Amino acid sequence: MSTYATDPRIDEYIASLPDWQRDICRRVRDLVHGADPEVIETIKRTRLPYFTLEGRNICALLGTKDHVNVFIYDPIAPDPEGIINQGHGNLTGRAIQVYQRDVINERALVNLFKAVIANNRAGGWRKVKATSS
Repeated sequence: MSTYATDPRIDEYIASLPDWQRDICRRVRDLVHGADPEVIETIKRTRLPYFTLEGRNICALLGTKDHVNVFIYDPIAPDPEGIINQGHGNLTGRAIQVYQRDVINERALVNLFKAVIANNRAGGWRKVKATSS
């Protein structure tokens, strides 16, 4: 049982996925909420689960035919353990593709979420990037 506020639309989205994708999405959901208790769940783009803080995106989930995409909406948050495997060089975000038998590096993912959240609290990655340039 979760100890954070959930959006029933996200529950429905996750329930519609195959078992192994449900497990991944539930775990990522727990981790992003664990990174900061003020994370909010919502649906954007008609049906996709998004996790936000102070109106700014942290991440989103998308179940595909053979993997789950965890979209990270911050192109400057550090990824020292190299868990991001898609979208390098993208101007607004990157992604982690998680396949059925992959093991999620939970510590690295939580650290990534915390970095995105810190940038969000500082006004968003665009502002952080502009002040650090």
